[in-house]
Amino acid sequence: MRQLWSLDPMTYACHPLRRNDCAWPESNCYVDLWVELLHTMGVDPRAALAFTLAVDVEGDQWTFLKFPLADLYGLYGVDVFELNVWRPLIAHVEEQLALGRPTLAEVDAFHLPDTSGTSYHTEHVKTTIAIQALDTDGRRLGYFHNAGYYELEGTDFIGVFRLQERATDEERLPPYVEVAKLRARPPLAGRALVAESLSLLSLHLDRGPQDNPFRRYGARFSTDLEGLAGAPLRHFHGYAFATFRQFGPAFEFAAAYLRWLEANGERGLEPMAAACELIATAAKTLQLKTARFVNTGRVFAPAPIIESMATAWDATIAGLTARYGAMARQG
Repeated sequence: MRQLWSLDPMTYACHPLRRNDCAWPESNCYVDLWVELLHTMGVDPRAALAFTLAVDVEGDQWTFLKFPLADLYGLYGVDVFELNVWRPLIAHVEEQLALGRPTLAEVDAFHLPDTSGTSYHTEHVKTTIAIQALDTDGRRLGYFHNAGYYELEGTDFIGVFRLQERATDEERLPPYVEVAKLRARPPLAGRALVAESLSLLSLHLDRGPQDNPFRRYGARFSTDLEGLAGAPLRHFHGYAFATFRQFGPAFEFAAAYLRWLEANGERGLEPMAAACELIATAAKTLQLKTARFVNTGRVFAPAPIIESMATAWDATIAGLTARYGAMARQG
């Protein structure tokens, strides 16, 4: 097997950001696999979490969490680019692994064993994996997905790479694929890493919401509940992923980020980290109560929960902006 790192799915230990005792042990496949990729590279993914503080409510959903690619380069020297899929995907993966680069590819979760109990061999769902090991002859694949590292083989290997597509399938659009050029330049460390992270924090605070997104969300939440009432359970799951599963993990990540800064010399951030943690746990409560409402019709009062998140957001963003916004207005 050609591989970038010698990893065993049975012994792989995920980063503490993704431990099972987190309020949100999973966010979305893209953010979670990057946490594990950076962790496996030997760098600390917490330094890159400033972007979580810029999440906003975007109409019928919240900002989809993604590490900005410019941040990955600035902090860790990882250069990510889109791959032009003009040959079979497996050929591209082989070539990039030979160059020492993991491939991030959209695949069908129907063929991913780690989704057993959800989509594995039951439902066709688009998701992203990061491929770091490949045995073409033995039809084995090692990949990061969500908060772990896994292997697949046999018919799942055939399905992931579409090796049995018919001639009529050639009109299907190729998947979206990215390649990560690791260590395009050396990663930052020590005070240089902290300084660059603070610079990114300043940028993300300035591009973030100009008013409280939780109060805007609260103003439409009753309408959202009406739309969920009596709808199929899959509709709730889609809504939850677009909302709770974005802003809940975002603020749990933000709490971890602020505590990382505190541990690296930035004092006085614990109250704001605690406020972010409050948002994350309140988001989990709101999701559970909404799920119960959808399943049983049991009504609840969402306003106090949402207002608690809004108050915590105000305290966090006001404190951080005063201290780091445009690096405290260039002063």
